[in-house]
Amino acid sequence: MCLSVPSRVLAIDGLTATVEAEGEQRNVSLMLLDDEVALGDYLLIQAGGFAFERVDAQRAEESLSLMREIAARGEADIRAW
Repeated sequence: MCLSVPSRVLAIDGLTATVEAEGEQRNVSLMLLDDEVALGDYLLIQAGGFAFERVDAQRAEESLSLMREIAARGEADIRAW
């Protein structure tokens, strides 16, 4: 199973995007996406650095909020999620 943190698009350069999640930025490939990607969109990223799904902003924010809440409880073990 893979857990993907929704990442917000900050910049786009061809088939590469700079995304941010929880203060961390990285460059990812957009080559697996059929959808157009715009600044501010949220993407799910595979461990290899490939974006594989664009997600609705509300859904992304809800997921991020839940992840922050769990982390604040000190439950570092992902199986507790």
